[in-house]
Amino acid sequence: MKKIAIWIAAVWAAFGASAWAEGPVVVELYTSQGCSSCPPADKLLGEIAKRDDVIALAMHVDYWDYIGWKDEFANPDHTLRQRAYSRAAGKRSIYTPQMIIGGKDHIIGSKPMKLAELLEAHRAAPKPAIVNVVRDGARVRIQVTAEGRIPSGGAVVQLVTYSPSETVSVRRGENAGRKLVYHNIVRDFVEVGRWDGRGTYRASVRVPQDMPVAVLVQARNTGPMLGAAHLR
Repeated sequence: MKKIAIWIAAVWAAFGASAWAEGPVVVELYTSQGCSSCPPADKLLGEIAKRDDVIALAMHVDYWDYIGWKDEFANPDHTLRQRAYSRAAGKRSIYTPQMIIGGKDHIIGSKPMKLAELLEAHRAAPKPAIVNVVRDGARVRIQVTAEGRIPSGGAVVQLVTYSPSETVSVRRGENAGRKLVYHNIVRDFVEVGRWDGRGTYRASVRVPQDMPVAVLVQARNTGPMLGAAHLR
């Protein structure tokens, strides 16, 4: 635990607490309750999830379920998304814990200094799309406009709902006997529509009123994030 605390302190020191003007950085953590290497990454995600300039998402995968503990948050669609990222990067394998920053950079999820470096770089980079999202009762209204060059293949607009925090007592598998806390657990991840980068994209989507929401605008074929916004 002491080592984890040192890692987290390093992230805070390197990432800083200055104001941001380019939109939040999207961090996806591919993790599993059945993975003994994942708890440090889960804790690290929980720390960066506190920041307004980061959209931190825990994408629980199902491919470790066979080793003795079925992850109650796992979704096979998350595994497919991770595989799509791997193909886009020209890689053949997937693993946990893996963090994908801005839809582009892949790192081991328990590397705080590398994470801090990439967060700073992505935060400073201009975002081609400006995303606005407003809650209206049981719906959210989305508006996307171009601020820079949108890839010729266009973009997908995706809506994510997530649970802020859950505690799980793992009874079997590699983490047997541990009580683990998970943060920003993705419950639903859907494509709202596609946008060619021209004009203003608008949509209205029904969502649970008691759940945080993130809207991600991403280049097609699991490309880089072009813009994002969230409502807690």
